Amino acid sequence: MSRKISDNGIDGDDERDEEEEYSDEEEEEGEEDEYEPRLKYQRMGGSVQSLLSSDAATCIAVAERMIALGTYSGAVHILDFLGNQVKEFAAHTAAVNDLCFDTEGEYIGSCSDDGSVIINSLFTNERMKFEYHRPMKAVALDPDYARKSSRRFVTGGLAGNLYLNAKKWMGYRDQVLHSGEGPVHAVKWRTSLIAWANDAGVKVYDAANDQRITFIERPRGSPHPELLVPHIVWQDDTVLVVGWGTSVKIASIKTNQNKGLNGSYKYITMSSLNQVDIVASFQTSYFISGIAPFGDSLVVLAYIPAEEDGEKNFSSTIPSRQGNAQRPEVRVVTWNNDELATDALPVHGFEHYKAKDYSLAHAPFSGSSYAGGQWAAGDEPLYYIVSPKDVIIAKPRDTEDHINWLLQHGWHEKALEAVEANQGRSELVDEVGSRYLDHLIVERKYGEAASLCPKLLRGSASAWERWVFHFAHLRQLPVLVPYIPTENPTLRDTAYEVALVALATNPSFHKDLVSTVKSWPPGIYSTSPVISAIESQLNTSSMTDHLKEALAELYVIEGQHDKAFALYADLMKPDLFDFIEKHNLHDAVREKVVQLMMVDSKRAIPLLIQHRDFIHPPEVVSQLMAAKTKCDCRYLLHLYLHSLFEVNPHAGRDYHDMQVELYADYDPKMMLPFLRSSQHYTLEKAYDICVKRDLLKEQVFILGRMGNAKQALAIIINRVGDIEEAIEFVSMQHDDELWDELIKQSLNKPEMVGVLLEHSVGNLDPLYIVNMLPNGLEIPRLRDRLVKIVTDYRTETSLRHGCNDILKADCVNLLVKYYKEAKRAICLSEDVDQAHSKRNQQRASHLGERVMSMKSMEVKSKTRGGGRCCICFDPFSLQNVSIIAFFCCHAYHTTCLMESTISIGGDKKEAGASSKGTTSYYEFDNGSDDDDEEEDASSGTPRMRCILCTTAAG
Repeated sequence: MSRKISDNGIDGDDERDEEEEYSDEEEEEGEEDEYEPRLKYQRMGGSVQSLLSSDAATCIAVAERMIALGTYSGAVHILDFLGNQVKEFAAHTAAVNDLCFDTEGEYIGSCSDDGSVIINSLFTNERMKFEYHRPMKAVALDPDYARKSSRRFVTGGLAGNLYLNAKKWMGYRDQVLHSGEGPVHAVKWRTSLIAWANDAGVKVYDAANDQRITFIERPRGSPHPELLVPHIVWQDDTVLVVGWGTSVKIASIKTNQNKGLNGSYKYITMSSLNQVDIVASFQTSYFISGIAPFGDSLVVLAYIPAEEDGEKNFSSTIPSRQGNAQRPEVRVVTWNNDELATDALPVHGFEHYKAKDYSLAHAPFSGSSYAGGQWAAGDEPLYYIVSPKDVIIAKPRDTEDHINWLLQHGWHEKALEAVEANQGRSELVDEVGSRYLDHLIVERKYGEAASLCPKLLRGSASAWERWVFHFAHLRQLPVLVPYIPTENPTLRDTAYEVALVALATNPSFHKDLVSTVKSWPPGIYSTSPVISAIESQLNTSSMTDHLKEALAELYVIEGQHDKAFALYADLMKPDLFDFIEKHNLHDAVREKVVQLMMVDSKRAIPLLIQHRDFIHPPEVVSQLMAAKTKCDCRYLLHLYLHSLFEVNPHAGRDYHDMQVELYADYDPKMMLPFLRSSQHYTLEKAYDICVKRDLLKEQVFILGRMGNAKQALAIIINRVGDIEEAIEFVSMQHDDELWDELIKQSLNKPEMVGVLLEHSVGNLDPLYIVNMLPNGLEIPRLRDRLVKIVTDYRTETSLRHGCNDILKADCVNLLVKYYKEAKRAICLSEDVDQAHSKRNQQRASHLGERVMSMKSMEVKSKTRGGGRCCICFDPFSLQNVSIIAFFCCHAYHTTCLMESTISIGGDKKEAGASSKGTTSYYEFDNGSDDDDEEEDASSGTPRMRCILCTTAAG
């Protein structure tokens, strides 16, 4: 058997030296060589002990319903299978040598040394006695004795005659079947075949055909039958087993018998059909004291002879010294003499017994019922081993016996497999499981024991709890935790809490603690004991990341999300941001800025900026600056300040100097836009940084803001070399001296002069540049550039003329419009204002212009007329007075103007018409703006006019 390497739990594999391993291997090999018993034994109880206390057993016979026991005193005791005496026949005056039941178990025949054969009915008073005057050693009743009127039986003894006794018309008559070959030692009758043994051997006789069938010679060298009697037994109707001395022969008899109706036999005439084959034969190393079939094998009652000079003496059955005999053995062997099992029997007084003092009988059974090593229910054979003072019952071992034997030999796994295969009693399963677990615990195979718990403990909550606490007592509970059920069954909360605490206190199982907390339903245990056990390890060397995660999960179960967030942040979990949003933990973010940025800066920065009202930028900056050893804090600062600046340019103004340096290090392209947008950085510091980083455009911009335009221009021309950028820079400065400086610095660079000429139109006079050029200066593509200058100049001139024409036309149109508006008058009164307010929503924009014009007119009126009527010179009052104002800035009372108009026209009807014209004029004035002189003339209504100026209507 190969030794398995098992999981020894938390402490690892046990270390053992080579000698111990060698001894263990030897023990296992010894166990492997040990055969499992095929039979189990018990002494017959009941009345047997009291009967044999004053007598001695000599023989036994077994029927389907009872047992017959013969004694030295000549009595025949009828017993039940428990050994209780049912009847007693004081049949003989000497020792009973043999007993035999018929098939129905209604008659019992016995023979004795007193020379008699007695047949007793078990259920009536019928009793027949036959005298042969010589000791009779064997008797056999016809199997159908009770059913046939012939009442046949065979018997034989020391006289050497084998008698067949049958009832005739004239009474019972004996027929001598055989004689002259010594005493008859045994006889057995099966169907119509009678087998007997004498000194010469074994013969078989067919009673149906009155013919001897075969003869099996006595084995050579076998002890004399007087010392060791031969044993014959029918295994079935055609197989005869013979055990004689140390020899076993098995004969198969082929007969011409055919089964007829109702179980009777139909015979045909004898011919060569009768044949006998010796199908098996072997020698033993022991004396055979009894033999019986055991399915397809044999049960042999073995007597071990005494040893002399190291060799076994087979010539005598008498021990070398009285009281030195060995225990008898029951051996189960195959037809090839392969031993399947050997059991030594604890017989009382075995030291003084000889081989012939023992006998073996078996209950009738069907030999074909044995298959696969197990007997069918109810078909198990029973064997009875008889010694003078003992009757021992042997029967095949059942499943429970097999399992118990496996357990006794430490083969618990095989025992468990046997239980499961045979679907044994639940109590047996529990017992095997418990003993298996105990065995594994003793062997320190804690992991294997834990893995078997679900199979062995099944749905028993009490068993689970018992083993949970047992593992906890052994400090091996962590190996059991993965197998503890959370439902079907559900254990007490204490069991789960103890398991979680055991995981928490062992750093090797902190990872398992996390998975267990996540997988177990939170309602089956209380988190408080577990949290307390973990919190006590905070800030100690035993605190691991897995333990922190488990504590965070427990905090979540308890609803303490802020504490859980703090731990998740320290662990930098990827789903940290989802956790914040789910539980609205924005207040808790303030202390974990660095962790959030390290987990995912792209999600952390928008979160920090969105909640900058309570996560202030100085706090973020200070935490990032303090995390120099944990991360690239400067880069994270750059990302945060850049995003903050884009959202609010003034939010991080205190850090703009720092931001200039960060842009220079991490994102120079964004430096110039930042310099242009921010007003909160120090120009000198920024310029120094740009000089160090050689950022030219940024230097130009900063110099421009510092007022040092010439130096900036020099950098553009000399270092950047971009004349177009120089021109753009000078154009933005609006400084003529700077243009001169640009021209001077470009004179020595022909290419730049050419570009400068191209861009001079609109900025400089090209002739001014040309006049400043030294003679002989070669300018690349000068002709093309001059052509371009002339073309651009013409284009510019054309555009100017066009613009002037457009301007003049616009002025004329506006003057005409003003002239038309100036001819109109506006009536100011409460009635008109009320009507005007009703139309305000429809003509809001137009009315706005009129009101503004009116206010301007009022100012001018106050300047020219002093806020008085130009006719009566009384001051204006807007209450209950109507006023007419002209755009010439003259105003009149309506009544004064009407009277003046009447006086001029000389007709009061005209005054009435004039009044109506005022109302219509006002209404027209607030309507269309496009009326003209022609429309006014065609309307036929009188026109009001300013008396003091020439802008009257007309």
